[in-house]
Amino acid sequence: MVAVAILAAGRGTRMKSDLPKVCHTLGSLSLVERVLNSCLAVEPKRRLVIVGYQGERVKASLESFVNIEFVEQTQQLGTGHAAQQLIPYLDGFTGDLLVLNGDVPLLRPNTIKLLLETHQANQNAATLLTAQLPNPQGYGRVFCNGQDRLTQIVEDRDCTAAQKQNRRINSGIYCFNWPKFAKVLPQLQANNDQKEYYITDAVNYLDPVTVVDVEDYQEILGINDRKQLATAYNILQTRVKETWMERGVTLIDPASITIDDTVELQPDVIIEPQTHLRGKTAIASGSRIGPGSLIENSQIGENVTVLYSVISDSVVKNNTRIGPYTHLRGHVEVGESCRIGNFVELKNTQLGDRTNVAHLSYLGDTTTGDRVNVGAGTITANYDGVKKHRTKIGDRTKTGSNSVLVAPITLGEDVNVAAGSIVTEDVPNDSLVIARARQVVKRGWRLKSSES
Repeated sequence: MVAVAILAAGRGTRMKSDLPKVCHTLGSLSLVERVLNSCLAVEPKRRLVIVGYQGERVKASLESFVNIEFVEQTQQLGTGHAAQQLIPYLDGFTGDLLVLNGDVPLLRPNTIKLLLETHQANQNAATLLTAQLPNPQGYGRVFCNGQDRLTQIVEDRDCTAAQKQNRRINSGIYCFNWPKFAKVLPQLQANNDQKEYYITDAVNYLDPVTVVDVEDYQEILGINDRKQLATAYNILQTRVKETWMERGVTLIDPASITIDDTVELQPDVIIEPQTHLRGKTAIASGSRIGPGSLIENSQIGENVTVLYSVISDSVVKNNTRIGPYTHLRGHVEVGESCRIGNFVELKNTQLGDRTNVAHLSYLGDTTTGDRVNVGAGTITANYDGVKKHRTKIGDRTKTGSNSVLVAPITLGEDVNVAAGSIVTEDVPNDSLVIARARQVVKRGWRLKSSES
């Protein structure tokens, strides 16, 4: 049986923010959300998050996670002190405890799985995740025998010149046999300049203890300030983009593109420069996105093109062309083989197949049938100052340029709306509607001169 404890009590003063450090976002997820997700592969029976600074805010940020137990650390007196707070919560627990840090968000699930498997295979009292850093200056060094059994941990300031040649450092990620760990936690002393209790001191009381080197040292990088947050984002982006290119996605200019790791792409998708894909977005094979586009929490079908446009919380079906300068928002659904063109905004609107809204139009709270043609400058006036109202447009209906459809209103099938009309009443099938003032021409009329 496995439990996971995440240290998330610190303020993170170097972030220069009122927001708790673990609540800062890396891509579309907060730091602590990423840590929680990284341990799913080991299927922990219990997940405990140790909170302190603005604990209620941290709890609120994790409302979407089920079966999370929160442990209060009212005073932040070090990592060992945080672990001591677990004792009453894990009373009677006889399994292994993974200790993760809420500000170390780049750990891969396979790394955590390897740490646990090594710990259990060797029946260790404790197992440390370590890393070989190119420049370990400032970090405590970890020393082992030939079987990766821990012999000592020496702080950087206490290392001899020879010891400083060792590049192996402690990541602060551990796996413990909980009953053994729980016995030594009360023995920890705060005999240091910071007057804090450290988990590393507990390791000195345990045996056997072995180490596992992480394959990519960047996985154990912590976040303490905004520069490190930006560095972590670049690392995450490199991982994501390399993965998709290996799977058959073309990125025209990877350096100018950002893709959240929650996005799903199919082979033969092409992503143009200056394009950003965020949240729960999925794009099907053959689609070409960008340049200059933002898609968030949306599903894009096969062979869709999106040019210089913004799409959020929407669905675009196969063989449809979007843009340039189109905005889809608020639960839009665009059917197959549609054309949504220049300077068009759709909000909470559903369009049937082969429907065109080619230029300079706004459709809000609108439902159309198939093969509808919306003329340039058509507006659905959906708001009466108090409530929003829907517009319904039947199959094969056409609106002329500069038409206004005042909702609530229904246009039947095969309706033609004359250009410049303001339509305020329902229109039956097979009709032409003209709703504009008659043109008046006064021959021989001109503006009188002010000098006459």
